[in-house]
Amino acid sequence: MKAMLLVLAVAGSFAAGAVHAQSGADVVKAKGCLGCHDVAVKKVGPAYKDIAAKYKSDKGAQATLSAKLKEGKGHPVKFAGSDAELKAALEYVLSSK
Repeated sequence: MKAMLLVLAVAGSFAAGAVHAQSGADVVKAKGCLGCHDVAVKKVGPAYKDIAAKYKSDKGAQATLSAKLKEGKGHPVKFAGSDAELKAALEYVLSSK
């Protein structure tokens, strides 16, 4: 019985500490991306709709942009976040219209 309670307690602690997926919109807001980018209007950086249009037919767009943001190539700031956050942000950006 004690072993079962221990297993349940450990499982519950992992579930409580699990990272909840954020939406791409939440990620770009939290990471400060909106300081230089906007969905529809060019600011310091291009508008998300323009980025989405540029990469519309590129099947490897997410991988390309992910590598650039992680390395800081072609972007003034390296993305400071998890791979899941980066993926959510890029899905949001690439789906902008």
